[in-house]
Amino acid sequence: MSQYFHIHPENPQTRLLKQAVAIIRNGGVVAYPTDSAYALGCHLGDKDALQRIIRLRQLDERHQFTLLCRDLSEIATYAKVNNATYRLLKAHTPGAYTFILTASSEVPKRLMHPKRKTIGLRVPEHPICQGLLAELNEPLLTTTLQLPGAEAPLYDPEEIYESLGKQLDLVINGGFGAMISTTVVDLSSDDGVQVLRVGAGDPAPFL
Repeated sequence: MSQYFHIHPENPQTRLLKQAVAIIRNGGVVAYPTDSAYALGCHLGDKDALQRIIRLRQLDERHQFTLLCRDLSEIATYAKVNNATYRLLKAHTPGAYTFILTASSEVPKRLMHPKRKTIGLRVPEHPICQGLLAELNEPLLTTTLQLPGAEAPLYDPEEIYESLGKQLDLVINGGFGAMISTTVVDLSSDDGVQVLRVGAGDPAPFL
């Protein structure tokens, strides 16, 4: 069974954040709360952990993976960002948005969309996320914790632990999550800004 940490959603305990990051660095797959739904995360360089997430969610090769980033400067390391895109990102981060951008050479090819060479990036507005990222000191590979065939993401950490405990290394209980994913905004196309999915973030600024 996985470990189960109660981490305060507003004032995360440093000791538990350090333990969680140690699990991630050692190849663990973690369920954790965000400013939208609960998510699955692992180290961005860990192929085995990535494959575990792919099997768990039954993802195909077209799935757009996301890197959870601390701030805009980290986004700029992993994506190609021009001045106009930077201003747009600055105005809407942190928040419950995932932005699709053209990946930089820092992104492992296995994480890019196979045809478009894009990557999802987001800066969360959640103290537990920010605490994990600060301790990790690099982005976290992430995807929404939505099981195959389900209409909505999982939101109850106790239910996550009971149903997926044998397949995960850690479940972080930071309270109930939202039953909605991020709003996905594609900034990689020459055809202009496109909202690909309406979720927790207000899509109005991009329409």
